Amino acid sequence: MGEPAGAGIRGILKSSVSTATHTPEPPHYTIREDGPYRLPDGLRVNLPLYVLRRFFKPANPILLFEYLVRTYGDASSYRVFNTPILLLNRPEWVQEILIDKAGSLVKERTQRRMKILMGEGLITSEGSFHMRQRRIAAPAFHRQRIANYADIMAQQAAVLREPWQPGATLDIAAEMMHLSLEVVARTLFATEVTPEVRSISDEVNTVMDLYTFLISLPRAESYLHWPIPGLMRFRKARRRIDAVMAKIIAAHRARSEDRGDLLSMLIAARDTEDDRSGMSDEQLRDEVVTIFLAGYETVANAMTWTWYLLSQNAEVEQRFHREIDLALGGKLPTLADIPRLNYVERVLAESMRLFPPVWAMGREAAEDMSVGPFRVRKGTMLYVSQYLIHRDARYFPDPQRFDPDRFLPENSVARPRFAYFPFGAGNRQCIGEAFAWMEGTLLLATLAQKWRLRLVPGHPVDVQPKITLRPKFGMKMTVEPR
Repeated sequence: MGEPAGAGIRGILKSSVSTATHTPEPPHYTIREDGPYRLPDGLRVNLPLYVLRRFFKPANPILLFEYLVRTYGDASSYRVFNTPILLLNRPEWVQEILIDKAGSLVKERTQRRMKILMGEGLITSEGSFHMRQRRIAAPAFHRQRIANYADIMAQQAAVLREPWQPGATLDIAAEMMHLSLEVVARTLFATEVTPEVRSISDEVNTVMDLYTFLISLPRAESYLHWPIPGLMRFRKARRRIDAVMAKIIAAHRARSEDRGDLLSMLIAARDTEDDRSGMSDEQLRDEVVTIFLAGYETVANAMTWTWYLLSQNAEVEQRFHREIDLALGGKLPTLADIPRLNYVERVLAESMRLFPPVWAMGREAAEDMSVGPFRVRKGTMLYVSQYLIHRDARYFPDPQRFDPDRFLPENSVARPRFAYFPFGAGNRQCIGEAFAWMEGTLLLATLAQKWRLRLVPGHPVDVQPKITLRPKFGMKMTVEPR
């Protein structure tokens, strides 16, 4: 059986760890002493309202990060009340934060806040509990396991493309959400998108709409019971998610058989390093909600941005379609076809460079510690941004240009490993990365066999950075037959 999608790209990225010849640039920042600590220069004001008024008015914190990089360079700082916050914008610091010194760091506040929805799932849990859950879940994402989903992915894309009509205008963002939801439902639950599964998606969207409100409240988890309209909407959405999840988990346990879906695998999985126990219903609920959210939201956004970029780059689009036609000859793609879809894979990689589904990652110092030339106190927040580093001209010349050939082996070999990290890194790297590469490649190829997409003239395109990087206004596109 062939390798899952992304094996080529992921192999190139991993091989660059040992073969990279990149020499770090001279410092582009200024260090200031703060008692026993060494911090990068930055905004001296300690007024959150200043930051909110100047940068967050359009609900786009990327504007703040871009301003900090332009003004202060590779490293900068600011404060929110008494919390120091550092933005670090170099690949070697990404490695320190996500791998080398991960033991001294925990998830930052806004990610911890999502425990009120995802509980102790893989994204939000910490320490030994996180490692135990990851050991239990890992077999469900083994390459031989996820290879069985390739046909499901292509078939669902074929179902979506059939009713499209030449000249029709579609919100491709919504279409990709629907398609990705179908794939997740069938691979996670071994079911189609039933009203129950649809209700989970609807309630997750309700929580996403409340995201900025939820993370802005200090200690929101302490007063979730208060009669505040936003919190009341959140509680209602979470109750509905929990009720549906409990019903689905109970039905799977009652069948006590592996139906080939991820939930069956998670129920059957055991930890090989402790008492060989499995997950409780509560743990299953947290992991399934986490996988559900991460599994359809991120891939759907990656595909949406890919269609947009293809519509704006005719030469790339022509090569993309030509490879699909030659590799597939009109038949639906299978797992065996993936090695022949190298350019499709590179198109997806380049799309995630410019519009990474996860646009930033944060950690909190669990103790006084050093990162690079800096010394920070316990409680300091450290951020790295895929969106910024992926667009850095030192690592990606002419960074605004859409060029999938950046990911050819000869063009990647001298690039620092963590100049590109759409799935994170280290022991918290996305467990579903191979799944996502396979899904994105197969869905794009299947849809592009029959259609090309054109952005509706005048349709506004902007990013909406929440948990994932959504298109702020959707993505209205016209369908053209090939």
